[in-house]
Amino acid sequence: MTVLLVDAANVVGSRPDGWWRDRAGATTRLLVRLAQLPERRLSGPDGGVVVCDGVVAVVEGKARDVPAPDGVRVERAGGSGDDALAACAARLAQEGTPLLVVTADRGLRARLPAGAAVAGPGWLLAALDETGCVPPA
Repeated sequence: MTVLLVDAANVVGSRPDGWWRDRAGATTRLLVRLAQLPERRLSGPDGGVVVCDGVVAVVEGKARDVPAPDGVRVERAGGSGDDALAACAARLAQEGTPLLVVTADRGLRARLPAGAAVAGPGWLLAALDETGCVPPA
């Protein structure tokens, strides 16, 4: 069982779909999709299987006040989203929580606990599409 720790701004910003016109709305749509992942089996970034036990999404900036749907724990960054995500990853790793961090940010990846598994936004978006986790209409 694995917890997905998602850099929401990084995932939202990975597709040029107009998200910049409504950052909060784009983040809300992502969170609703993420809420459908717990207890699902996903094709892992390494070709194996990831059983999603839970989802933690770090939100920041204009998206900081979006509602948290059932099934997603939202960490609201008071300042830097990277700082909040790195701190959350450290806490989860210290608790022994199996973790898969989703971000393309190389600087952030370097700040993660040793041995933390990492996947890019493309993997997550493909997994959401593959499992039928659709955005709200």
